[in-house]
Amino acid sequence: MTDIAMIEAARERIGAEAIRTPLLSSPFLDDIAGRRILVKAECLQRTGSFKFRGGWSAVSGLAPEIRKRGVIAFSSGNHAQGVALAAALHDVPSVIIMPDDAPKIKIENTREYGAEVVLFDRSKDDRDAIGATLSKDRGLTLIRPYDEPLVIAGQGTVGLEIAEQGRELGIENAEVLVPCGGGGLTSGTAIALSAKAPGYTVRTCEPQAFDDVARSLASGRIERNEKLSGSVCDAIITPQPGNITFPIMTHHCGPGIAVTEDEALHAMVLAFLRLKVVVEPGGAVALAAALFHGAELKSDTIIAVASGGNVDPEIMAQALSRFSH
Repeated sequence: MTDIAMIEAARERIGAEAIRTPLLSSPFLDDIAGRRILVKAECLQRTGSFKFRGGWSAVSGLAPEIRKRGVIAFSSGNHAQGVALAAALHDVPSVIIMPDDAPKIKIENTREYGAEVVLFDRSKDDRDAIGATLSKDRGLTLIRPYDEPLVIAGQGTVGLEIAEQGRELGIENAEVLVPCGGGGLTSGTAIALSAKAPGYTVRTCEPQAFDDVARSLASGRIERNEKLSGSVCDAIITPQPGNITFPIMTHHCGPGIAVTEDEALHAMVLAFLRLKVVVEPGGAVALAAALFHGAELKSDTIIAVASGGNVDPEIMAQALSRFSH
């Protein structure tokens, strides 16, 4: 199980490879929310998302003789890019299994980082069977996107930075809103903040109709999504919380928040106009919760993680045409 010692060790291994992303603010966003809003801009991280942290942590944490055989991962895009770049920087091969409806930019970027991309049809193909065959035939090590202690430890370095940055700003109490798919970023951040900034409460943020984590936290047992696709917030759509991450979130997190797709797209546009950063829809759900769900929040200061910025230009253009007036 991941703990604060593992997160601190992951940070040592990552060193200067990851960017210490900034906390951004805008009085315009504060006015909309009616409270202080700070945005942890992981969209500015290498590969455009926090996933590089977990990818580097996992690849660097393998024994050298195992690592040199190569790694394999399943991903719709951000985990793919994080693992692909981490593998390339370690000079080891990587195979990434991606759904064929993943955003084009994520498929192209993953290939550019040097990975072999294997596409599958979500509705017909057995992703796990494809991965099992490739792993066995080539001796590759699977790096799971969230239910993997080394990955959780890497994502937890976001929490270490939030604790340090909050301390520099004199913030003792805050709600930290985190976009949540399987729970790797949320779990790692929650463990780190529990140890380093106990006055901070982590809240999960998801799109409506894909809020399996919020429903699971409310019921006390793992709940599944009825659908596995069909949301513009593709980066954070998972069947259910992870078996490793759910107990961590149950122990450390407050109630989850679900936002509409329109709220996520509107938050994307506001981040672009007011903070001058590009955030993808799934990465914007925490900012959407901060801006449009004030009745569900309790703190005067909100830290919203903008977890990724790998958005297709067409989606950004559509969002700007709807919400920039």
